[in-house]
Amino acid sequence: MPVPSAEFKKALARLSDKELAALLLRAVRRDAELYDTYTFELLPDVTVATVYEASADRIHELFNVAVTGRLLNRSLVKALRGAVQEAARARRVTKSKQLEIDLSMYTLRLIFENYTGQFDSVYQGFFVGTARLAVRLTNLIPKHLHEDLWLEYKPELDDFLTQLHGRKKSRELKFELPRELVLTS
Repeated sequence: MPVPSAEFKKALARLSDKELAALLLRAVRRDAELYDTYTFELLPDVTVATVYEASADRIHELFNVAVTGRLLNRSLVKALRGAVQEAARARRVTKSKQLEIDLSMYTLRLIFENYTGQFDSVYQGFFVGTARLAVRLTNLIPKHLHEDLWLEYKPELDDFLTQLHGRKKSRELKFELPRELVLTS
C-alpha cells in the first residue's frame, strides 16, 4: 500500500465535505474490509463483541457449508483456512489481537466438538491445519496477551493439544507440536 504523498494530503484537505464524503463512499463500496473498519470506528453500536459475533457466525457458516461438500476432508481444510482468514480480518478491523485469539479458539472448539472423526482420514490436510492453528495459538497467547489472561486459555488449549498428541498423525508432523501452553514469567 503506497504512502500518501504531501500533494495528495493537500488535495484531500482542499476537498469540500460533500466531495470528501462521496470519495469515501466510493472507496468503501470497493473494499468490504475498509467498510467494516470504518463501521467499527464510526458507529458507536458496533463493538468488539458485535464483530466477534458476526465473525463467529461466518466461521460457523464456513464449516456448515463444508459438511455439504463432496470431499469432506478437502472442504474442511478450505473451511479451516477461511476461518483463520476471518479471524485475521477481524483483528485488522478492530486492531484487537485478543479478538483473533478468541476467534481461533472458537474455531478449535468447533472442530473438536464436531469434526475430530476426520483426523483419522487418509488425507492429512485437516489434521495438519488444525495442529498448525493450535501451535499458532501457543505462540500468540504469551506474545500478545497480558499474563493474567493466559490462565483463561490454558486449560482448554492444553486439552486440544493433548487430543492432537493422542492421534498417530501427530508423530508425522513436520513441525513441533507442543504438549501444553507454556506460561513463562
